[in-house]
Amino acid sequence: MYTPPTNIVVIEDDVILLQTYKSLLEQEDDFSVTGAYTSVENAERHLVTDKPDVILLDIQLPGINGIDAIPMIKRLLPKVHIIILTVFEFEQQIFQALHNGAAGYLTKDSSSAKIFDAIKEVMDGGGPMSMKIARMVIKSFEKNTHSPLSKRETEILSMIMDGKKRNQIADELFIESATVKTHIKNIYAKLDVNSRSEAIDVARKNKFV
Repeated sequence: MYTPPTNIVVIEDDVILLQTYKSLLEQEDDFSVTGAYTSVENAERHLVTDKPDVILLDIQLPGINGIDAIPMIKRLLPKVHIIILTVFEFEQQIFQALHNGAAGYLTKDSSSAKIFDAIKEVMDGGGPMSMKIARMVIKSFEKNTHSPLSKRETEILSMIMDGKKRNQIADELFIESATVKTHIKNIYAKLDVNSRSEAIDVARKNKFV
């Protein structure tokens, strides 16, 4: 029974690397590269007609960066699987990419076989990651069980770490903005800090969130 190839779009600003990915992918009968672009802005106009099943997306791009592009792409193509392929291994960027809807996260030193397997894995519903990235994600779940924060305070601090403002937090938690403000004051007092950035820093270092 004939199985159509997986349509792939590559968005990478390094032209040589872009062509390398394209060439490698086109050597595989299971894949069809329907688009290759050096920026999100160039890709955006063609994505719907390219009909990609999978997008290989760099983070550090001119104009709109890869992480910010993920929600925009998902609005255009809700079913597309986005695999981040980047040199960056910073925890915050990894989690932001996954939070925004990335299906997988690989480093650019991944072998072509690993990239091919990752594409097949996301098509089967998986979430491929480089070993180093996977370890980082697992480690992040090892939260400190001795956190001074209550469950609600932890929840609010997590939302602050996602960049949400007080009113947004209040709306999502169905509580008053003044209540959120009180919780934030309590968080600052318990962590002995005076600002959001300090609270986030202390929480990350101590794995309270």
